[in-house]
Amino acid sequence: MAKPDPAIAVESAMIAVRRRQTRRTFAVESGGPDPVQEVLDAIEAAAPDALGVNGVAAALAVDQPRASKLVAAAVSAGLVRREADQRDGRRTNLVLTAAGREQLDVVHAYRRERFAAAMNDWTATEREAFADLLTRFVAGLDS
Repeated sequence: MAKPDPAIAVESAMIAVRRRQTRRTFAVESGGPDPVQEVLDAIEAAAPDALGVNGVAAALAVDQPRASKLVAAAVSAGLVRREADQRDGRRTNLVLTAAGREQLDVVHAYRRERFAAAMNDWTATEREAFADLLTRFVAGLDS
């Protein structure tokens, strides 16, 4: 009997990961303010570059009005603040507050705990190999 195509197994696994990410499962389980967590993730991912509402819209693949509502919710929650861009006074940059950074730290810690638990019965060599292969796989998607 022929072994199944590894690309099929990878596709199935990636679909499962995407579904979990779409539901923001880890952010919600860790107490994150879904969907505001997406704004925090976008700001963090853009660092050290500044990000405004249009950048959030592009990062989240949503229209500008939706991004504006998400950013407003993050500002209202005290997780993000708006700052004037020092290079262009017409622009407003989004900056994480201490509470926003703390929220990201909580979600990161929770995700890492879940990932570690999923690999709990793996050897150190398997965990290292998986991390290396997954990192290479994701990098390969961009090439």
